[in-house]
Amino acid sequence: MTVKEDILFETSGRTGVVTLSKPETLNAVTDAMLTALNQQLDHWEADVAIERVLIKAVPGRAFSAGGDIRHLYDRGIAKDYDFDFFAREYVLNARINKFPKPYIALIDGIVMGGGVGVSFHGSHRIAGDNIAFAMPEVGIGFFPDVGASFLLSCLPGKIGLFLGLTGERVKQSDAIWCGLASHGCTSADLPALEKLLCEIQDIEAAIDKYHQRFLLTLEEPGPLERCEHWINNHFDKASVAEIQNSLKQATAFEGDEASWAGKILDILLQKSPTSLEVAFRQITRGRDLDINQCMKMEYRILRRILTGREFYEGIRAAIIDKDRAPKWQPDNLLQVDAKDIEAHFQKLGAQELVLS
Repeated sequence: MTVKEDILFETSGRTGVVTLSKPETLNAVTDAMLTALNQQLDHWEADVAIERVLIKAVPGRAFSAGGDIRHLYDRGIAKDYDFDFFAREYVLNARINKFPKPYIALIDGIVMGGGVGVSFHGSHRIAGDNIAFAMPEVGIGFFPDVGASFLLSCLPGKIGLFLGLTGERVKQSDAIWCGLASHGCTSADLPALEKLLCEIQDIEAAIDKYHQRFLLTLEEPGPLERCEHWINNHFDKASVAEIQNSLKQATAFEGDEASWAGKILDILLQKSPTSLEVAFRQITRGRDLDINQCMKMEYRILRRILTGREFYEGIRAAIIDKDRAPKWQPDNLLQVDAKDIEAHFQKLGAQELVLS
């Protein structure tokens, strides 16, 4: 076994196994972890004895709950922006998506931000009972990155846009239903599945065996699936303002849809208006882009976000002062300048993200 910072590497049979191993930080992704994983993938890609890669986390609350946002806050406040961290992360995300060998993620627990980037771009994404996927970045003045413009735009209907704008959590049955996860497995069976994946030649048969066992435990559709019609109705609009207006109109009636619409409207009204507008455009445009184009787009957005204000105000409210009362500027959609939003997407010239 090789130990590098907070990530472990070992081989088992013909499988290269990656373990995120710092549960006390919820396995938050660090620069050292990204570098180590990228270097190990170099080795395993070239090693003909390794036929597949499997990534998991030590048992705990999280698979990986994002990245070290306090570090990014401190660097940004000092105007020493850590663009290089994101460049390395985005390059790795795109690499995982195109990795020439099966890349199997066993995902149990909270998975957000950077954790999404090292798992959900894999060829096989297996959700355990405790999975809780979310991209809540617009709530801290950021945007859904690590390839979310690719991942979310591939989901059916307006599900991806809904998840990107609201930051709502997705549990196991819904993750599989909408295609975020390719398969399910009960958490109790994950160790046995891992062992079988390291022994058996036919990984599809191994995964399907436990997926079929999981399906026998399903009793009813998840909340996301049950709300699919409402989501597609209210989020199939030309702007964030139209989405909010549609939800507001629905609250004038009585019933389950009105109650749901009121809850979702309240959630959207708490988000950064700037981040909502950016996320709306990136996810909408992502549908027509490949993974490399999405990563380049996200890097353009990232450089503008880090040199702006909203992200630092969002972090201040969430983890510095912890008052949970960010003062967004502007604080409503009517005051957001479309030209300012579009500037986030402009090319960077010599600073463009370089992808192989």
